Amino acid sequence: MLMKPLRGLYDWTMDKAAHPHAVWWLAFFCFVESSFFPIPPHPLLGLMCLAEPKKAVKFATIATLSSVAGALLGYAIGWGLYDTVGVWLISTLGLTDAFPVAACHLKEYDFEAILIAGATPVPFKLLTITAGFVGMNLATFVLSSLFARALIFMTVGILFRVFGAPIKRVIDKYLGTVTTVFVVLVVGGVLILTQLGGNDEEGGPCSAAQLEQAQ
Repeated sequence: MLMKPLRGLYDWTMDKAAHPHAVWWLAFFCFVESSFFPIPPHPLLGLMCLAEPKKAVKFATIATLSSVAGALLGYAIGWGLYDTVGVWLISTLGLTDAFPVAACHLKEYDFEAILIAGATPVPFKLLTITAGFVGMNLATFVLSSLFARALIFMTVGILFRVFGAPIKRVIDKYLGTVTTVFVVLVVGGVLILTQLGGNDEEGGPCSAAQLEQAQ
């Protein structure tokens, strides 16, 4: 039942991904996703790379730089507007319980926390806002964000540039499976995030006392 509308959406997006203004939409979605928008830009990037494999690395570069620029907006929200805009965003995104855990891990792991979050399905916007809130070193934040976003976006770009046609044939044939895998990855990322503080009572890096200090 779901395959027909899914196929229609896929074909429509493939058509739009090849539009002359698609690059601007990609930059826009990558920018806002790093700071407040809930929908990840990865499917758009992937479809644009499918539509024009020869431009895949260019698209990935645009996605990386736009995402890092958006990360700076998220940092600014956490640093100067957390009590107003930040609290509302975290609540709206359903990440209120995860915020103190993220703050704790950022204080503990710094560069590595941003790198892991930026290169996995863990909501990147949570870490960018939290980084500003805890006052993470700005240079370290930018560098880690650049590494993290480049790791995931440039990997996509290079893979599609080298294997564009074969990958497209696989997606065309197994669209339902590919979509399911992506959804599982996103949900899995959120579950990992919510379990970060699971060792609180064991005195791990996110103990109850540290979580209280992070709030």
